[in-house]
Amino acid sequence: MKRKNQILLFFALILIICFSTYRIYENPLITISIMILCSAILTFIFNLVTDEYSWTDRLWSTLPIVIAWVYYLKSSNKILLLPVFLITLWGIRLTFNFARKGGYSNEEDYRWSLLKKKIGPGFKWQLFSLFFIAIYQQLLFIVFTLPLYLLTRNNTQISTFTYIFSIIAILFLIIETLADQIQWVFQESKYGRKNKKEKYYKDYEQGFLSSSLFSISRHPNYLGELGFWYSIYFIASSTVNNYLNYTLIGPILLTLLFMGSVIFTENISKEKYPNYKNYKKQVSAVFPLPWKISK
Repeated sequence: MKRKNQILLFFALILIICFSTYRIYENPLITISIMILCSAILTFIFNLVTDEYSWTDRLWSTLPIVIAWVYYLKSSNKILLLPVFLITLWGIRLTFNFARKGGYSNEEDYRWSLLKKKIGPGFKWQLFSLFFIAIYQQLLFIVFTLPLYLLTRNNTQISTFTYIFSIIAILFLIIETLADQIQWVFQESKYGRKNKKEKYYKDYEQGFLSSSLFSISRHPNYLGELGFWYSIYFIASSTVNNYLNYTLIGPILLTLLFMGSVIFTENISKEKYPNYKNYKKQVSAVFPLPWKISK
């Protein structure tokens, strides 16, 4: 079966899972947990059968939207509409960016093949595929959207801080959008698919971006992503007037995942680009620090 047909089949089965599990329980968290368990099993099967490991990647921008709307549709609290709308915007933007890079056609994230070589293609890799790629990453879908569960309670109230954190979430979404656009233009022009830009000539020579947003953060897209989900946490927390609660585990685990991704990706970059070590010394990994801003 061609990859395009495999992807269509995969999403058809995901839709069946979503619609069928939606009716099982009234409690949205139980519904979502069963949904994610089924999608994780399906993902592992596709990993195994196709020997391609970006199936969970294709769900990163789509399933969290479904989860958000499950919370809204199974609750009478209209306040939920605000974060659900923001998450929907986030998902549409991320889906567009992933699609234009070939994520929904035949492009597998290059890091999976490198990890497979490192771990080995046998039983150990399949365990990694099951427990990390399929189960753990999709478990994160539950935990970083968990702040919405707070809003299913009746004793919630919109405050000034709710609106402030909503504006902050939009700002982080803009940062992520700009970072992805800059990276897209650079990569397309670097490999000759578009005309080269004069402002990126230094970056072309060294092989990687270190200008614009990338002069204050080596991964400004991660900055936008993490900032967005911490904002969702604070939006939900502000409505219950409890700014330190159990749902903070979501953005914290997401932060740890990105830290691992930064370490692994930058080890590759250091081997490919001689000047990357100097860049690391000058610029913060994700969150900009005043004393580490490239001039």
